[in-house]
Amino acid sequence: MPKPNNDDLPVAWIYAAAVKRLKGGIFMSCGKTYLTDEIKSLIGATGERMEASLWGIEKEGLRRFTQAIMDPDPRYWDEEFAKTTRFGKVTTPAIYVSYLNRKTEPMADDPITRAFELDPESDGISGMDESDREGALPRINSELRRVLNGGNEIEVYQYPTQGDRIFSQAKISDIRERTTRDGSHMLIIITENTYTNQDNELLCILRSVTLRR
Repeated sequence: MPKPNNDDLPVAWIYAAAVKRLKGGIFMSCGKTYLTDEIKSLIGATGERMEASLWGIEKEGLRRFTQAIMDPDPRYWDEEFAKTTRFGKVTTPAIYVSYLNRKTEPMADDPITRAFELDPESDGISGMDESDREGALPRINSELRRVLNGGNEIEVYQYPTQGDRIFSQAKISDIRERTTRDGSHMLIIITENTYTNQDNELLCILRSVTLRR
């Protein structure tokens, strides 16, 4: 973009404003905050430690998961091979424990079906209200309805193995507000899920970022 002549004030102002926008120095905000005191009070909220699945780590579920992620590593299914590894037994992918609670228990309502019943235009994620589920975190009431996945990270301490019972405990570790370049507001919600086994040994901590716009 060519630098304008200083005599051309309107063009000079637009140029300077554009540079500031590129540098993140100017935002057009309505002045309203969506990070209310009610929402701030939820930071640190911790759910009850709950068993993640009725079935725990079982061979068939592990087989289906490793096929789904297309990871043929034999330490996930070959017991003889697994004995030769430093783990000495069959283990699971570290992230597998975070998918255990996605299995719907017998006779339980399907949360996705319920989301579409409440809102036919639901994207299948934002419409799911599981705040009444045991161990769930409190609902974050906000006018910002659109939900985006901002990313995940996992901190691994120990790999689970077949027969383990898995427990999880969720926590809202932080909530922040940002104004985007178009002036709209966004809440950044950071949650932590801590996974342990039947002996209360720490397996991993999964941190997730959810964006509400």
